[in-house]
Amino acid sequence: MQLIDHRRIWRYRFAALLLAVLFIVPRPAHAASKEIIELQTQVQQLLDMVQRLQSTVDSRFGLVQHLVEQSTDSVNQMNATVATMQQKLNAQNESTNGKLDSVSGQVQSLNDSLDEMKTRIAKLDKQLQDIQSQLQNVQAQSTATTATMPGGIPPQQQGQPNGGQPMGGQPMQDGGGAPNPGIPDAGASQAPPLQETYQSGLRDYNAAKYDLAFSEFGDVLHYYPQDDLAGDAQFYVGEIAYRQQKYKDAVKSYNAVLENFPGNRKAPAAQLRKGLALIQLNQKDAGVHELRSLIQRHPQTPEALQARSKLNALGVRITPATR
Repeated sequence: MQLIDHRRIWRYRFAALLLAVLFIVPRPAHAASKEIIELQTQVQQLLDMVQRLQSTVDSRFGLVQHLVEQSTDSVNQMNATVATMQQKLNAQNESTNGKLDSVSGQVQSLNDSLDEMKTRIAKLDKQLQDIQSQLQNVQAQSTATTATMPGGIPPQQQGQPNGGQPMGGQPMQDGGGAPNPGIPDAGASQAPPLQETYQSGLRDYNAAKYDLAFSEFGDVLHYYPQDDLAGDAQFYVGEIAYRQQKYKDAVKSYNAVLENFPGNRKAPAAQLRKGLALIQLNQKDAGVHELRSLIQRHPQTPEALQARSKLNALGVRITPATR
């Protein structure tokens, strides 16, 4: 607009200067009058052209200004739409993270229940094997007695109550009463039973009785540090700390599982929960490293699937870029 105004001013000045020159230069009356009329006509035409040009420029400038206003409105609407979508995405990410943690807890609870059932089944199977072994021993003794003694009682068992067995109906142990391998030595004769203590701790953990469960899992770690269930107990000590939002203690317990019981069945779950605990401690890089390491070491496990979901929710590439 300023450029157009300057042009119009200079044209007006040029026309005025031209008129002044024509009026100043002396000419014959008749010839001057005719030239002045022609010049006035030309000036008037020039003024008309300038006016039409000005009108055209004004109309086009108004159109351009209207288009600019429309574009500005469209950009503002787009910015508002993008902001709304960003808020929705943030809300969805938060909801997804919450659901992921909930699903992870539910999966862990299912795994805990399965572990408890497996332990019970193993215990029942061992009891059945012991009963079967006792029955076979009784049958073998009966067969040997029938074959050697016409009266049906071997000489070494004559005069002994219950057919040669000690009082109480319990069969004598082979090897002179050697202790079972799962029972601690005589120095730890007051230790609580391993299976009962572990199962009790697992039940209290599932019932959210964390203090009691912590004590029972601690007994397993104290009295049976080399047993496979000690690794499970160490994992649940970390789980108790995680559920109580004591993430530093949880990381220490998970590290104990990974370092002291690397072949334990809870090792993948311990590494997953360690990564999640580090993220909760705002140590995102360390947590992402643990989750990536879990995916590489145990790619086919349910924990690896949960790690992938967590990394996707964080917007992190699962496989780090190669240098």
